[in-house]
Amino acid sequence: MRSLLSLVHWWVWRDARRRATNLLRFAEVEADGGRDIVRAAEQTRDPVLRKLFLVHALDEQRHAELFRERGRALMAQLPPGPDGGGRTQWLAPGERGLDDLRVEQERDGSLLAFLHLSEKTAARDFAHYVDVLGHDPATREVFEKVAHDEAFHMTYTHAQLLRVSPEGHGRLLWMARLRRLWSLYLRFAGALAGLIGAVILTLQYFILVPPFALLARRAQAREPLGWVAIPEQRNGALTRQY
Repeated sequence: MRSLLSLVHWWVWRDARRRATNLLRFAEVEADGGRDIVRAAEQTRDPVLRKLFLVHALDEQRHAELFRERGRALMAQLPPGPDGGGRTQWLAPGERGLDDLRVEQERDGSLLAFLHLSEKTAARDFAHYVDVLGHDPATREVFEKVAHDEAFHMTYTHAQLLRVSPEGHGRLLWMARLRRLWSLYLRFAGALAGLIGAVILTLQYFILVPPFALLARRAQAREPLGWVAIPEQRNGALTRQY
C-alpha cells in the first residue's frame, strides 16, 4: 500500500506545473488555517492555549509564505499554459487545518482534537511528498521545513488535549475523526457530482445535438437558393407597419 501511495504521489509531483499549482493552493490553505487559529486564540480563555495557538498561527503564515514563494518561482520558469493541478487536488490534499470548522462554536477540547488529527495527517502526507521530491531539492526543502513544524503542532495539540480533557480525550478524538470523515465524504461527493455532470453533459451533446443538426441541414436543403421574389400584395408602399 505504501509503495502504491508513493507511486501516486510521484506521479502528482513529477510535473512542474502541477507542482507549482499545488504549492500555491497549499499556501492559500495554510493562510486560511492561520486565520482560523487566530480566531481560536481569541476565543479561548486558557492562557496556555492562547499562547500556543498564536505561535501555531505564525507558523501557518510562514508556511503559506514558503509555499507561495516556491510556487511562484516554479511558475516563473514555465511557459504559459492551463492550470495543471485542478484534477489532482484529492490526490495531494495538503493540510486541511480546521477544515471550515466554526471556531466560535467549538470548545477547547474538540478544537484540539480536530487540530491534532489534521496536523497528524499533514505530517504524514508531507513526509510522503519529501520522499518523492528528490528531483526537486528546493521544493523538498520547503516540505521538510513545514513537516518539522507539523510534528510540533501534532505533539502540542495532543499534549494539551490530555491536559484540557484528561478523561474525555478519547471520545473527542473519535468525534473529530467522524467529522473529518464526513468532510471527506462531502468533498468526494462534490467531486463525483462534478464528474457525473460532465459525463451527462457530454452524452447530451453527442446524443441530442446530432439530430437537431440533421434537421437543420434538411431544412436548409429545402430552402431555395438566391433571392426570393416578393408577392405583389406585399410589395406595396410602406404605409403601415405590417
